[in-house]
Amino acid sequence: MYSRLLRTKPVGAMAHGSDDLTELAEGSAVGLAKVLTTADLVSLGVGSCVGTGMYVVAGLVAKAMAGPGVILSFIIAAVASILSGVCYAEFGVRVPKTTGSAYTYSYVTVGEFVAFFIGWNLILEYLIGTAAGASALSNMFDSLANHSISSYMITHLGTVRGLGEDTYPDVLALFIALLVTVVIALGVKNSVKFNNVLNVVNLVVWVFMIIAGLFFLSASNWEGGNFLPYGWSGVMQGAATCFYAFIGFDIIATTGEEAKNPNTSIPYAITASLVTCLTAYVSVSVILTLMVPYDLIDGSAPLMEMFAVHGFLWGKYTVAVGSIAGLTVSLLGSLFPMPRVIYAMARDGLLFRFLTHVSALTHTPAVACVVSGSFAAILALLVSLRDLIEMMSIGTLLAYTLVSVCVLLLRYQPDGQIDTYQFNSEDDMDNLKLLGGHYYTLRVRLGMPDSSARPTPATGRIVTRCTLSFFFMSFFLWSTIIFGVEQGSGLGAAFSGLMATLMMGSLVKLLILIVQQPESPQRLPYMAPCVPFVPAAAILVNSYLMLKLSPLTWARFTIWCLIGLLIYGCYGVWHSTLELNTREQQAHASSYRRYDDNLDDTFSPDDLYPQDQDDGPYQGWSAPEERGHRYQNQNEDREDEQEQSQYEEDGDPYGYQSGAGVQYPSGGSRSKGRTNFGFDDEDD
Repeated sequence: MYSRLLRTKPVGAMAHGSDDLTELAEGSAVGLAKVLTTADLVSLGVGSCVGTGMYVVAGLVAKAMAGPGVILSFIIAAVASILSGVCYAEFGVRVPKTTGSAYTYSYVTVGEFVAFFIGWNLILEYLIGTAAGASALSNMFDSLANHSISSYMITHLGTVRGLGEDTYPDVLALFIALLVTVVIALGVKNSVKFNNVLNVVNLVVWVFMIIAGLFFLSASNWEGGNFLPYGWSGVMQGAATCFYAFIGFDIIATTGEEAKNPNTSIPYAITASLVTCLTAYVSVSVILTLMVPYDLIDGSAPLMEMFAVHGFLWGKYTVAVGSIAGLTVSLLGSLFPMPRVIYAMARDGLLFRFLTHVSALTHTPAVACVVSGSFAAILALLVSLRDLIEMMSIGTLLAYTLVSVCVLLLRYQPDGQIDTYQFNSEDDMDNLKLLGGHYYTLRVRLGMPDSSARPTPATGRIVTRCTLSFFFMSFFLWSTIIFGVEQGSGLGAAFSGLMATLMMGSLVKLLILIVQQPESPQRLPYMAPCVPFVPAAAILVNSYLMLKLSPLTWARFTIWCLIGLLIYGCYGVWHSTLELNTREQQAHASSYRRYDDNLDDTFSPDDLYPQDQDDGPYQGWSAPEERGHRYQNQNEDREDEQEQSQYEEDGDPYGYQSGAGVQYPSGGSRSKGRTNFGFDDEDD
């Protein structure tokens, strides 16, 4: 069972150009259409962010959490997003077949269980984001109608107890979510064109708000301690909520399989989306908090009401048009990647196989669209907008943290497929220019290896242990600081401070130990800078923001995770594509052993197939030779076998894992006949 939880997909099998049948859904004759340009990806990313982030989150955080300090909250959240974004960009290039986003990345590096856990939480975030977008649009129409819609619903339908506060059944939000589901199911290019039109409208209204708002500013709203009314704690709590407003680069990575040229489109689109979104949020937050005192901001439609307060009704209705366009784009941005994550997980057998059906007419995962859209509509019907927004960030933060962990793991693992991107010796020259004469002194003092050094399974295991220790210790560190130092007093706070200092020293020591290991020579069109420091900073910032979220959010998150674990334990682990492949290979191997029954006793088939010996636990696809010397559970006494497998992998121009041919001579792989059967035609 342990080996099942840690089995991974080989990176080479995920690359473009490998004719892997998994690119097509089982039972379908078509795959996903490659129609998205760089501009389309930027439009999707900006649209998914700017709608809910600008028209809802900015006002909510300013009113209830940070006051005008919401500006700092957005900047802090942007820094955290950029740290994770560069890691996402590297993975988008390293694993171009990214229908499942962080799910696919973690399946390649960390293992199946962690991949399912991340994918399951991405589904939660997209569900909540879609429901929140539909609910925000409903509130916008209700505000335009002077709250007559909500009054009618309460009078005729009453109120229901959702996941938090009481709310009325939002039938309008239900219909909005179902309508957008139909738009998404009609096809990628159709929905992208619609998305681009709405983005243009949103952009025009944003410019209007900035220019028109300049005539109604009042500096007194920031004076007298009003800029940080809730202190820095409120700013950090607001940053945790604002983080969801930067989820745009996640949708960019998710749709990578439908991009025309993902190697260049994904890094450029991620960078452009983050910069554009940060500019929009900061500018709108400045205008909002200078036009209206933070405690008087309207909670349901802040940007519309900020003009109404000053009697500028024409401005209110202009912003209403932009709000409808922006929230619709945000709704599309949340619903667009959700069925694709479900499709990727079902294609791998971790979710139910019927979800892999791709429509021959629209080239979209139609069944996954309908199922996910229906669930989002039910959430929008029964749960209030405030409760939805509070649940938005936690799963996203965890997924981004795991992506940063994956970057660290892949950078320091031995990789047999380095022929595509050869080692580039210019890195040392770049560092030399940056640090001058101190560069070589720093290398010696830190014990950094020579640039010609190559990672080995032993150094890969060291980095794995250090990275996982860093990940868990970061949560312990921030828990000690938040609950012991910030909220404690007296001797308890002093003791917590001492413990936090010791843990900080341990984190620094772990980072130095990682730096001392040789890095993989593989070079990609885009690589995250300053590894391991940038991924480590992303882990620290994201874990801190997660712990600033409310206990109720953690309770809801725990329930969702338990449901996912039940599905994985009862279905996914036994129906995984890797599990089925392993069983098929074992069946072929056992049939060969039956032919060996009449051999001379002095000749044992175990001599040919040393993996069949009982000197180790069952490993299946998590075996080191199957995973291209991946970091998990590599025993020192198997290094000779790994070298043999590595030699065979180097001879495969298609990027398929050929170790299976050694372990199971009959093949049994689903790789369209390219599996190495363990026999040489010339020898025959």
